[in-house]
Amino acid sequence: MTLSQGDGRPTAFTNVRLLDPASGYDGPGAIVVGDGVITDVVKGQDAGPLSSDIDVVDGRGALLLPGLVDIRVKTGEPGAETKETLKSAALAAAAGGVTTIVVQPDTHPVVDEPSVVDFILRRARDIELVNVYPAGAATKGCEGLRMAEIGLMAEAGCLYVTDADRPIVDSKVMRRVLSYARSFGVLVAHRPTDPWLSNGAAASEGEFASRMGLPAVPAIAEKIMLERDLALVELTGARLMVDQLTTAAALESFRRGRDRGLPVIATTSINHLSFNELDIGDYRTFCKVEPPLRSEDDRQAVIEAVASGLISVIVSAHAPAPAEDKRLPYDEAAPGAVGLQTLLPALLAFHHEGRIPLIDLIRAVTCAPADLLGLPAGRLAKGAPADLVLCDLNAPLRVDADKLVSKSKNSPFDGRRLQGKVLRTVVAGRTVFAG
Repeated sequence: MTLSQGDGRPTAFTNVRLLDPASGYDGPGAIVVGDGVITDVVKGQDAGPLSSDIDVVDGRGALLLPGLVDIRVKTGEPGAETKETLKSAALAAAAGGVTTIVVQPDTHPVVDEPSVVDFILRRARDIELVNVYPAGAATKGCEGLRMAEIGLMAEAGCLYVTDADRPIVDSKVMRRVLSYARSFGVLVAHRPTDPWLSNGAAASEGEFASRMGLPAVPAIAEKIMLERDLALVELTGARLMVDQLTTAAALESFRRGRDRGLPVIATTSINHLSFNELDIGDYRTFCKVEPPLRSEDDRQAVIEAVASGLISVIVSAHAPAPAEDKRLPYDEAAPGAVGLQTLLPALLAFHHEGRIPLIDLIRAVTCAPADLLGLPAGRLAKGAPADLVLCDLNAPLRVDADKLVSKSKNSPFDGRRLQGKVLRTVVAGRTVFAG
């Protein structure tokens, strides 16, 4: 890996296959960048003669995409830097072609006031790698009891509010959060799970969990909480991002809500697209995630929801955990998996298998999340930020968790063979990773 800040000269990426979901273009072309933005996009042909003061990168037919936008990333900073720092997360993102990340608020201290939002934004500017934005807490301390300073945090720069993995159980508090957020035009994200059914669970309820002797949560727990949230959205008119839909039953509820015209959007994680409950195998704690891996029927339903556009955003759900938190009995091990560096090749598997068109896969990690949060990223257009990833679509890759850039190595993809290698990642015209 090499990092470069660039010399300020314009750069042209020639002899590439451009893929821009925002415009629907997929074909040959070239991109010229300068002063941190895209200055020219040439479609259908190469760039032709270029000025001698332009650096030329010959893509040799590789895929040139907008940089990925991952809107659900956990780090340990502030408070648990042994898991992951903002810098190590940014390095992992760059290595994976992710140029924008939104970090979750459940840190120590919790991101529940403007000063902590400002701290994260300043740290990100000092690191100067990828774009880093914070999500703010919906309630103080992510405890679900008192509403946080949503308006002030939005003014300070947080992109949405959420209590991350903790559901807001009190319906009156959730209603207040939605109503207050609506008055400021702030998006609310919420993980739908009934806490009474899911408390202490380590797996999804079913025959497999029973045979393994694992405490389990029924899939209906997701549907129960989602139905409540949809009713509150109908009451308040607030925008809601359903955080990681993973079950067929909840997807049906979500579809009905969308059909009624509710302002809701759903995400899912690459983990729930790629794995099912059987991947736990012999108590493999790297596959313990939150929500837990579901049945194969649920996984197939989620894939179909992405293919149809019902689920419009895919996240890595990057959640680092050090070895001492994972090398425990399965029901005691910490949930979570790192995913920034494996997000793109794992997504490309669905293209190689012919399950989901490539342009739709890339849309779910570029312009769809960028448009949701009002960011100018995620597109190959003149004047857009020069955030790009050059990728060899067919290059074979065997994931080795020990070689991942993240400080924690808890990857469920460890040992899996994928196709798709990041050759170069560019942020604001600067090369921040070259493989």
